[in-house]
Amino acid sequence: MSTSLGRLPDRTPDRTPSRIPGWAKVASVVVLVLAVLFAGLRLSVLPGLKDVFGTETQDRSGPALLQSIQDMSRYDAASGNFQVVVDLEKDAKLLPDAIRGTRTLYVGAGTVDAYVDLGKVGENDITVDEDRTSATLRLPHAALGTPALDPDRSYAVSKERGLLDRLGDLFSDNPNSEQAVQQLAVRHIGDAAKESGLTARAEDNTTGMLQGLLRSLGFEEVRVTYGD
Repeated sequence: MSTSLGRLPDRTPDRTPSRIPGWAKVASVVVLVLAVLFAGLRLSVLPGLKDVFGTETQDRSGPALLQSIQDMSRYDAASGNFQVVVDLEKDAKLLPDAIRGTRTLYVGAGTVDAYVDLGKVGENDITVDEDRTSATLRLPHAALGTPALDPDRSYAVSKERGLLDRLGDLFSDNPNSEQAVQQLAVRHIGDAAKESGLTARAEDNTTGMLQGLLRSLGFEEVRVTYGD
């Protein structure tokens, strides 16, 4: 007795791949591009690793133009070297520092010169006796020059920026600007120079220079005073 069995239905699952939505493809491309850019930026700032994009620096500056020439009549008698640590923090109201805010730790090094303006000395400020053996000079008090920040000895120790500040740097013409801390460093260096006794040292050096000069010309007694 034979039994006929019918053909069983095919239960093989459908392996047709599902289609990826268009928005998912666009999002994947954007994420990939951002990842590549971020990796390139990170590698370019790591020490010992070359820039993966092969960037080159070229100086295309034009020649310097002479604006003016001024005759100097001051005697630079002393110079002070200063160093200051600037801790500048900027916070935003109602926002945490991780979102908006910056903090920069900067070491500023610079110099301040102290000088005596000999151009202000008039005829009545110089007295010479008849024998030309004694001379008295009255000079203006020494003054401080403008503090000069040394870029080779100044540097940022650390920088902390919020997320919005980091994004702003990506689209800014001057990212990671250190102008604010540099100006603050110059101001602190100038304040330190005022308290350092640099002008008194400049007056002593000027006195020694003039006494040596006039004695070499035959003067036996040289007296130098300072006043307005």
